[in-house]
Formats: sequence, structure tokens, C-alpha cells
Amino acid sequence: MQIKPIHNTPTYIPPPIRPSPPVHQAPSLPPTKPRAISISAPNTPIAIPIPPTIEFDDSIAAYYDYQFLFISQRSETTQPVTLSAVEGVIPADFPSGTYYLTGPGLLADDHGSTVHPLDGHGYLRAFTFDNVTRNVKYMAKYIKTEAHVEEHDPKTNKWKFTHRGPFSVLKGGRKVGNTKVMKNVANTSVLKWGEKLLCMWEGGEPYEIQAGTLDTIGQYNMMDGADSEDRDENNGGDVWEVAASLLKPILYGVFKMSPRRLLSHYKLDSSQNRLLTVSCNAEDMLLPRSNFTFTEYDSNFNVVQKQNFKIPDHLMIHDWAFTDTHYIVFANRIKLDVLGSMAAVYGISPMISALRVNPSKSTSPIYLIPRFPDKHKGKERDWRVPVEAPSQLWLLHVGNAFEVRHPHGNLDIQIQAAACSYQWFNFSKLFGYDWQKRKLDPSIMNVKGGNELLPHLVQVSIKLDSDYNCQECDVKPMKKWKKSSDFPATNPAFSGKKNTYLYAATTLGSRKTLPSFPFDTVVKLDLESDSAQTWTAGRRRFIGEPIFVPKGDEEDDGYLLLVEYAVSMHRCYLVILNPKRIGADNALVARLEIPSHLHFPLGFHGFWAAN
Repeated sequence: MQIKPIHNTPTYIPPPIRPSPPVHQAPSLPPTKPRAISISAPNTPIAIPIPPTIEFDDSIAAYYDYQFLFISQRSETTQPVTLSAVEGVIPADFPSGTYYLTGPGLLADDHGSTVHPLDGHGYLRAFTFDNVTRNVKYMAKYIKTEAHVEEHDPKTNKWKFTHRGPFSVLKGGRKVGNTKVMKNVANTSVLKWGEKLLCMWEGGEPYEIQAGTLDTIGQYNMMDGADSEDRDENNGGDVWEVAASLLKPILYGVFKMSPRRLLSHYKLDSSQNRLLTVSCNAEDMLLPRSNFTFTEYDSNFNVVQKQNFKIPDHLMIHDWAFTDTHYIVFANRIKLDVLGSMAAVYGISPMISALRVNPSKSTSPIYLIPRFPDKHKGKERDWRVPVEAPSQLWLLHVGNAFEVRHPHGNLDIQIQAAACSYQWFNFSKLFGYDWQKRKLDPSIMNVKGGNELLPHLVQVSIKLDSDYNCQECDVKPMKKWKKSSDFPATNPAFSGKKNTYLYAATTLGSRKTLPSFPFDTVVKLDLESDSAQTWTAGRRRFIGEPIFVPKGDEEDDGYLLLVEYAVSMHRCYLVILNPKRIGADNALVARLEIPSHLHFPLGFHGFWAAN
């Protein structure tokens, strides 16, 4: 084992807290919607050494548990470390392959600045399973992005943040006039496709990684190459094209933004063995129209289809869906915030403060974009006219989507996703980021007012007639599971196909001070029987996104992988679950311990790459 140090000066986090007299909550502010749950932040650290087995749930413990979930890991594991099983064993039929997990690794520098988790430097973790030896080896390295190289001094092994990033304010850095806004940290998602391992971010090109060593090769150009076909027949100049031409030299030249933004969420079409991606123009976030380019790749990373679509709406998307015949875009409506823009320019609020959600309409637009327009000429509906879903939802993540075509030509489309309320969603307050206090406020993610405000699972049903006219659109929460949930997932072999099971990270809500987030439970939903089964990590343990590892033909024949964060013990575990047994006492197959000095902050999205 070789550990590469990178000068660690972590934020002080006390050990678990000894039971003490009840802590009285501060007086509540006048009621607003939504209301945050009061969670006390002590003025001074309290450190009382006790065994980690003593559990005590109060507002102070909850506050520190939440901070530990996002504490930086400045070291890299440059050589494979064999993980030990503390419970169970690795099953003999577990496939060989690698589970990759990316997310932020560094969130605080050595000059007084902290960054929003979405702006934290990308940290790639790899868990490699060997079916012969039945071992799991762990490695982890930082993605050496341009921002990473600039902000890290290899001579002193110290860090100084110079890029603001879209979601952060630098307390120890330059504020006014800092144009380093788009900080590509490659921390959002990871993909292994066509022998290439890529770490992706929402605002630029992905970074290519050497799979065996996790060394960074460099940026990989995915947005150029094959010519695309423009599906907008009215492509002439208009006032917004003029506005775009004025914005481009400012955004590209002054703020050094990439001309196009590749969305971090991609899709895999298991039926056609294709990779699907979406990109848009940098200026789209500031204009009431959006240019989307949908690209499809074969298994060798060759472009087989590329199309441009211009949507006449001011929107922002993080995730999307596809079916056999459509790309599906949920239009999260946004608008410019003048006061927020001024505060952002002066460096007293994040740059994302220039935008805010637009709740002016009671419906949510869904754009059904033809995936293969030439196959259905004369029958396709006008894709510029959205289907209006009868509820106001901000879509976060899609679990799956599929379509069912009836003999008479009608088409039913089903989408399973996680969404939240416009009333709750706030760009600059996600995860409770507070640059002045250099802490995260967990009450932002745990508000009063019902789980419908917070991220929760929904099912969207759209019915089209044989001429693709919308007959009905319905949005319903999952009947058997209305608790706060996110990161919906399915067996990847059923991506784009009708599925019976949906998995997600959720919470039982049993902890009064952290009832909604972080997540501590995996839920398995049976969409046909409308039933739900759960597995829970336990008290003061949190989990990330579940990943399905298929091993047979049945939809739930395989294993679930997830990382468990035992915050009270400052440890991380890789957990293997049997999906068929979720809800029973023997759902846990194995729990593998990452050495305590290698623990890491909450990861975002992962990928299973079978050998």
C-alpha cells in the first residue's frame, strides 16, 4: 500500500458526544414556508472521548455528523489496498469488475476558504472485484483538472482556491472581479465506455482517466466531431440570436466558459448498446431559449447520430430520459435574478445567485423530442409544444423511462424520477452551504412542511394517440413510499425497457434532527404490486447512491453496491446487498471496511464496469 500525502489540515470534528442534559432549541423565527428544523451549531468544539458504541441523538451530534459527511480527504491511495470484510463474505458468484465512484474530495483550502460540495475537487474511488480470489481492492486519486493543477502547490503541498466555481464564494481569495467562475472539477459522474474511463461535470468536457492507475490523461473532446443535423426549421436570426452573439465574447472570453456544456448525466440504451449524451450552449442559461444537441455513440465510441434541437423556453436540466422513440426533457424553469446578479458580481454571493427558479406557472413542461424523426415523418407532433404536467416539480434525477405501443397506435410513456418542489429548491443553499461560517447547515435539507417539498419519488405517465397528440399527462408520488428520496436506480440491463423494480436512497425519518437528509436507507419498490421493502444502515450511518450489479436474466438477479458512511466512527464501508432479500433480515451480504485513515466525503454518482 502506498499513500500519497497532500498536506492535510482537516477541519476539527469532535468524536461522538457523551449523553448530556437536553439541549433547548433556539426560539423559532416567524413561520415561513418551508421551515427549517432547528439544529444547534455549538460556538466552540466539544470533545469528550467515549467509545463509539455509545449512541446519542441530539441536535449537536446531528450537526457534527453532517459536517463529517463532507470532510475533505487530502490523501490519495495510489496503490491497491485489499479491503477486509467486517460482516459476511464476498459471494462466489459476484462478477469481476470495478465499481467507480466520483464526488468531491477537497472542500477547504489552507487560506480560509471553503467551497460548496458541487465545487469540490473531483475524487475518483475504484473498488475492483476479483471473482477468482474473491477480493476487493481499493484505490483513490484526484482528477488532475486544470483548476486542480492551478490551486495545488506541489512544492509546499498546500492548496489555495482561486476559482470561484458557480456555487461558492472564496473567503480567503479574490471576490470582486474574479472571473474564474466555471470550475470544471469533474466530480459529478463517471462512465466506462468504449475502453475509455471518463469523469464528467456539468459545465465542460469530461476528463479521461487511465483505468488501471487512475492517472489523469486529460480532457476528452466529446462535443466536436461528427456534424449534427439541425431540427429547427425556423433557424433564422431573431432577437435572442442577437443577444446570444453579444453574450458569447463575454462568457467565452472574459469568464473563460466553454462554448458548450456537456451534461453530466448520460444514458445507456441496453437494446441498441448505445451511449446517449446531451450538450447545450453556455449562454442558454441566460436566455429564454435552449439549444440541445443529442449525440449517440456505438460501443467503440463512434458517433452514429447527432441532432440539434432549439427549445423556446428558459430552462435548466440536470438529468433527462429516453425511450425507443423519444428524448424526454423536463423543463425546470428559471429566470434571471437582478439583485442576485449584482451580489454575485461583487463577490458576496455565488455566481449561481444570478439565476433563480421561475414558479410563474402551475404546470411543469415536458418536451418530447423525436429520437428518429425520419422514421415517423408526417406523424410526429410538434416537439416545440411541451406536454404540461399538472404539477409544479423540479426534476432532479431519472431512474428509468420506457414506452408501450398499443396495437391501435397509441403510445404510453412512463418515467420514474426524483423531484422536489420549486418552493424548496434554492441554487445557492443546496446542502446548506455557508461560505462565511465555513460550515454546512443541515437544517436546509431538513425542512418542516411535508416530504412533498423535498426530493421524493414520482411516476409520470403520458398517453399519446396514434398521431402523437397528448391525451393525458399525470404525475403521482410513489404510493407506497412518500418519504424524502433521491438517486433512483434500476438494473442497467432494463434501461429504456419496462421495469418492475426501482431502487433509491431514502430515509426512514426516525432521527428527529435529521429526518430527511442525509439518507440512511435503501428502498426497493415493486411497481406492479405497489409495495415497498427497505434495508437500513443503522443509527448515525448514512448512505449514498445505490448501484445495481446484474448477474442473471431476472430483473432483480444481482447485487446492490453502495457506500455507507459511519460518521460517528469516522469510517466508510462498501456494502453489498442482495436485492431479492431487501426487507428481510439477511439482505446484507457483506460489509467491507475502508481503512479509517482513507475515509472520504459523500460521493455523488457511480458506475459498474464489468470485466
